[in-house]
Amino acid sequence: MVVACAPVLFTCFAARTLASRRERLRKMKFNEKLYAIRKSRSLSQEELGQELQVSRQTVSKWESGQSYPDFQRLVLLSDYFDMTLDELVRGLDVQDVRDMNRTDERVASLYLDVETGKDTVRKAWKVFCVIGWAVLALFAITVAVGVLQPHFG
Repeated sequence: MVVACAPVLFTCFAARTLASRRERLRKMKFNEKLYAIRKSRSLSQEELGQELQVSRQTVSKWESGQSYPDFQRLVLLSDYFDMTLDELVRGLDVQDVRDMNRTDERVASLYLDVETGKDTVRKAWKVFCVIGWAVLALFAITVAVGVLQPHFG
């Protein structure tokens, strides 16, 4: 009799454990959830990155909460982990994502400004070099004329 009940008890225990695990995942922040799921599947950041066609550093930023995956990557994550998008992102603070995007936009804008500044400096340097060579050539011609003039004069 006990032997016949064991599979039923095990199934009940497994169902409760799975429900408990899902409840814990639901309450986690996205970055914590991603880390926990990846670890439970014994995946490295490198392996998950390869599956999603992103770098290990990108996965690391997602797990540390420094950035969030774009929508396409969220869909790939939910498919890869066999979860609904809702299960994957439930508890995600949308304002947090908006703030992160604004920060990313500001950083991108700063990089663009720096690159524009570098281009301006490069152009100014080229103009300076051309003018410098021209002045040097005029000086050389003036010296040559001054040195050669007494011989012909």
